[in-house]
Amino acid sequence: MVELIDNEQTDYDIEVDTVVVGAGACGMVASLLLAEAGIDTLLLERDDTPRGSTSMSSGFIPAAGTLLQESAGVSDSAELFAADIQRKANAEADPQIVSAVTQSCGKVLDWLQQQHGLEWVLLEDFLYPGHSTHRMHAVPEKTGAALHARLSNAVERAGVSIATSARVVALIVEPAAATKPVQICGVRVRRPDNSSETIKASAVILACNGYGANSALMKRFIPEMAEAYYHGHPGNTGDAVIWGELLDAALVHTSAYQGHGSLAYGHNILITWALLMEGGVQINQRGQRFSNEHKGYSEQAVEVIRQPGDFVWNVYDHRLHAMGQNFPDYLEAVAAGALVCADSVSELSDLTAMPLTDLQKTLQEIEQLASVNGTDQFGRQFNSDQILQAPYYAIRVAPAVFHTQGGLAIDHKARVLTTEGDIVGNLYAAGGAACGVSGSSVAGYLSGNGLLTAVSLGAIAATDIGSARGVDPIIPACQIVIPDERPAG
Repeated sequence: MVELIDNEQTDYDIEVDTVVVGAGACGMVASLLLAEAGIDTLLLERDDTPRGSTSMSSGFIPAAGTLLQESAGVSDSAELFAADIQRKANAEADPQIVSAVTQSCGKVLDWLQQQHGLEWVLLEDFLYPGHSTHRMHAVPEKTGAALHARLSNAVERAGVSIATSARVVALIVEPAAATKPVQICGVRVRRPDNSSETIKASAVILACNGYGANSALMKRFIPEMAEAYYHGHPGNTGDAVIWGELLDAALVHTSAYQGHGSLAYGHNILITWALLMEGGVQINQRGQRFSNEHKGYSEQAVEVIRQPGDFVWNVYDHRLHAMGQNFPDYLEAVAAGALVCADSVSELSDLTAMPLTDLQKTLQEIEQLASVNGTDQFGRQFNSDQILQAPYYAIRVAPAVFHTQGGLAIDHKARVLTTEGDIVGNLYAAGGAACGVSGSSVAGYLSGNGLLTAVSLGAIAATDIGSARGVDPIIPACQIVIPDERPAG
């Protein structure tokens, strides 16, 4: 249960300048920037060891105009990136926020590399759905857990104050008056032994992700996936949204989320979408294809959940099996026995229980389409250099919700806004706590949008706090140009 507490009735135990709630990528980036600016900051994490959604993600961050792209000869820009986001989101995303995150993310990654030793690799094996060019960055291990570990090491080296096993259960509020809006004055933390501490702060950044683990909020906001498997952190219970409603803050695009149509059934291991982008297909238990896999893995979750048994098969060949072994999650699925391998369509039918006649027909159709670079009834084009050949591989996969994309309304400086458009004093939201850039539906999610907004909005919030304290820019390599006022309209 989270709540608001009146500042007039509060005795504080400690005082800091800034509190950051949540030690995922968003909170860690914000804390690193604030620490380098010399701003007294306390990073609070509810778990005994920071893990969160970042550790459970793929760890892939899209960014434009990075040093790594330049060295690889990849031409990209914030404007092109923004256009890709809006095309996927059906132009529903706030254009000022899209501009802010696409301009800042590349600078943040370069700064993390130059100042904190994070090593990046550019993923060029295939083009992620919806992106115009190769802009997906990852640490060499290519996992979210490794990304989180490297950020944790940077935070430790920077001397950031972090308190674990510290769940924020209340925001402390100075109520609105005739001459000023509501102000946030601090937070209350509860420990596992039920003791509590009250912390006074001049600014609070909510970096505590979304509401995917809150069944009541899922039924309210995203009913079509309320019963789907949630492949996210159990701590994502929507605290930011609940506080927001208590504060009369605006909520935006709460129906949006990142889904995924390829989680190994029974193993809950993410199966890379590269298999499907490079020639693989999804076939249901009837032996039939049912959609265009190239639209995106997020909206494919809805297509998969509509199939018999709420699962389908990823079907591909040895060429793609070899490519899959570049991804740690895929190797984990192999080790877990999630794959089946068949030397013929007949054997594939036996191993998967898909009807042989229908399976043969489906595979023959895609082979014929591929041979002429044809387009199927769902709008997917097949390529002649991607014809599937025996031996065949298959993985039974289920749909999942990874994280929600709606949340608190913010301005282009990550400041929380009320339903009347006023700024909630001293309160920032970033990452999954804030409304992202995916529009209002599952189809609006562009690959990497989650970590994009986590990293960028965390940096933007810290930059604004630093600017208010006379530290502008906090770090030259991470300077984010943010106009003083939002454009009209």
